[in-house]
Amino acid sequence: MLFETWGATQAEITEPIVGDELIPDATLVATRSIDCDARPAEVYPWLAQMGFGKAGWYSYDLLDNLGRKSAAEIVPAWQVVEGESVPGGPIAFTAVIARPGEAFVLAIQRNLLDFTLAFELRADGEGTRLVSRVRARLRFPGGRIVERFGLGPGDGIMVRKQLLELQKRTAR
Repeated sequence: MLFETWGATQAEITEPIVGDELIPDATLVATRSIDCDARPAEVYPWLAQMGFGKAGWYSYDLLDNLGRKSAAEIVPAWQVVEGESVPGGPIAFTAVIARPGEAFVLAIQRNLLDFTLAFELRADGEGTRLVSRVRARLRFPGGRIVERFGLGPGDGIMVRKQLLELQKRTAR
């Protein structure tokens, strides 16, 4: 799958990260990683303010924020805490794990769709190793095909851009 393991080490790909337990039977698993030149506590607020109509997703704004530019600064009012809804466009995520400086996990868990977007922030010297993992299971006829040829590649392209933009925003 295109960008399935972009930037990730073999250890990051194979070891569990926060949120994996939410979809133990995932049929789509993709791990992407990047180094950020900021400490985990400085990277986390960028993650915690993500969302459609808020800070955006730091990806291709035309596609995932209706052309509105993703935030270029931290906005305290947009900091999400565990249990809050995070707008994702036509559907909303829930911030199921929100641990400042450590981890941020968004989830959609419905009858036909289980999807998590997890970020684990690992201290790495003076910076952060940001490990992202998507886990999904589409529970409808043809779901595996949609995962393999639609959701997987599309998500990979978007998350790669998201990580690159987060790296830029957190550069010192």
